[in-house]
Amino acid sequence: MGRHPRRDLLAGLTVAIVALPLALGFGISSGLGAAAGLATAVVAGVLAAAFGGSALQVSGPTGAMTVVLVPIMHAHGTSGVLTVGVLAGLLLLGLALARAGRFMTLVPAPVVEGFTLGIACVIGLQQVPAALGVPTPEGDKVLVVAWEAVLAFAARPHWTALAVSCTVAAVMLAGGRWRPSVPFSLLAVAAATIVAELASLPVARIGTLPAGLPAPSLGFLDVSALPSLIAPAIAVAALAALESLLSAAVADGMTVNHKHDPDRELFGQGLANLVAPLFGGVPATGAIARTAVNVRAGAASRLAAIAHAVILGVIVFTAAGLVARIPLAALAGVLLATAVRMVEVGSVRAMLRSTRSDGVVLALTAVATLALDLVAAVILGLIVAGALALRAIAGNVRLDPVPLHPDLPGDHDAEEHALLAEHIVAYRLDGPLFFAAAHRFLLELSEVADVSVVILRMSRVTTIDASGALVLGDAITRLERRGVTVLVSGIRDDHHRPLHAHGVIARLDEAGQVFASTPEAIAAARHHLRETGILPPAPGPTSSQPEPAG
Repeated sequence: MGRHPRRDLLAGLTVAIVALPLALGFGISSGLGAAAGLATAVVAGVLAAAFGGSALQVSGPTGAMTVVLVPIMHAHGTSGVLTVGVLAGLLLLGLALARAGRFMTLVPAPVVEGFTLGIACVIGLQQVPAALGVPTPEGDKVLVVAWEAVLAFAARPHWTALAVSCTVAAVMLAGGRWRPSVPFSLLAVAAATIVAELASLPVARIGTLPAGLPAPSLGFLDVSALPSLIAPAIAVAALAALESLLSAAVADGMTVNHKHDPDRELFGQGLANLVAPLFGGVPATGAIARTAVNVRAGAASRLAAIAHAVILGVIVFTAAGLVARIPLAALAGVLLATAVRMVEVGSVRAMLRSTRSDGVVLALTAVATLALDLVAAVILGLIVAGALALRAIAGNVRLDPVPLHPDLPGDHDAEEHALLAEHIVAYRLDGPLFFAAAHRFLLELSEVADVSVVILRMSRVTTIDASGALVLGDAITRLERRGVTVLVSGIRDDHHRPLHAHGVIARLDEAGQVFASTPEAIAAARHHLRETGILPPAPGPTSSQPEPAG
C-alpha cells in the first residue's frame, strides 16, 4: 500500500465519485433507503478491501443483491434484511474456512452471461416507478410492479420525472462512450439536482439523511425469526460469493501481476457482511463495475478501495444535507444506464452463436433470473449446463471395429488373414464409459454380427464408473450366451477397481481371457479357434506365439 500512494488515492477518489450515486440508488432500491446504501459502501468497502483476497476489488451494495433483498424486505421488513446480512456473513466465513472458493471457478460462462443479462433486466425494471415519478406499487415480482407503475403513470402522466431520468441515463451512456474516464454519473446527478432546486421541479427527493453513521447495534436481531430467515441467508451468501469471486476474476483479467485468493476473498466478504448490518447497511458483494473503474484508474493496492470508502464516509458526515436534495428520478436514470452497461452485447451475441447448448443455457438462466430468484436461476443454469455437457460427452463415446492385421504376431498369408477376419472381430472403445453413454454402448455391442471371438480393446477408455462397468458386464454376458468368446485387452491400471468391484473382469481373468496387449489377445483367439476346430491345426513349430506386450 505504500508503493504508489498517489496513484491509489486518485483511483480511490475516482471510484468514490462513481460509487456515490450507485450506493444511494441501490440502497433505495433495496427498500432500506439511501442511508443504508451509503453505510454499506463505507463499512463493507473498508473491511472487504482490508481483509479480502483481491488487492483491487471494490465492494459495496450492488444491483444483483438488491434484487434478492426486495422480497426479503417485503416479507420480513428492515430487521429481517439486517438479520439476513449477519447470517450471510457467518455463512461466508464458513465457506472461507471450508476453502470452497475454488469451486466457484466451475460456473460455466453461459450461466454467468445469462445471470448478468437477467440482473440487468431486473435492475432496469426496478427503476420504472421512480423514473415515471409514481409511488412504487406493493409486491415483490418486478414485472408486476413495473407494469402497475406504467398503468399508474398512464392514468396520471407527469413528464418531469421521466425527463430527468432519461436525460441522466442518456448523458451517462453518451458521455461514457465519449470520455470513459469522466464521472458523468455524478455530473449528471449534480446537474439534475441543481436544475430541480432552481426550477422547483415537482420531483421526489431522497429525503433526510443522518449526518453520520449510526452507532453499531444488535437491536434488530429477532431470534424467533431466525428459522424463516435461513433460506434467504443462504441465497444472499451464495450470491455474495458468486458475484464477489466473479468480480475478483474480472480484476485479475484486467491486470498482469495480480491474482486473487478466492478463500481469503470469501473471508473478507463474510466479515464485511457480518459487520455492515450493525451500522444499518445491506448485504454487500464485490462490485464488477466499480472494480473495473478502480483498475482503469490506476489502482495498485488495497489503498485505493479503502480510500474510496473513506471518501464516501467523509461525504456522509459532511454533505448529508446536500445528498438529501438529489431527485429520486436522477438516481433511477443512473441505475437505468448501469443496467444497460452491464450487458455486453458482443459477448452475448457470441455466446448465442457458439453452440446451441450455450445459447439455451444463457437464455434459460436469463429468463429464470427475471422470473424466479437469482440463486435459483444459477442453480437451474448449472443443472442444464451439466446435463447438456454430459450429453455432448456421451455423444463422443465410440465403439469402432478395427482391422486385425496391424496387430497379428508373426507372418501370415492372405488366406490366414481371411480366416481370422471371418471369425474374430476387434472393437476399440474410445472415451468415457459412464452412465450417460453406457446404454448406447450396450446396444451397439449387442448388435455384433455372428463371430466366434470378440476382442474388446480398452486402452483408450478414459474413465469407467459403476454404470459403465455394469453395462460392460451385461454386454459380455449377452455375447457369451450367443456362444461368442470375449477377450479383453489394454485395461488401464486405474480401471481395474470398478471392473473388479462389480465382478466384470474377475471371471474372465480366472479363465485367462484378459490380456495386457491386443497381439496377445489375437494369439489367444487364434489358439481357441484351432482348439475348437474352426481353424486347421498348426503344421509344426509355429510363429504364432504372442509377442511381448508393448
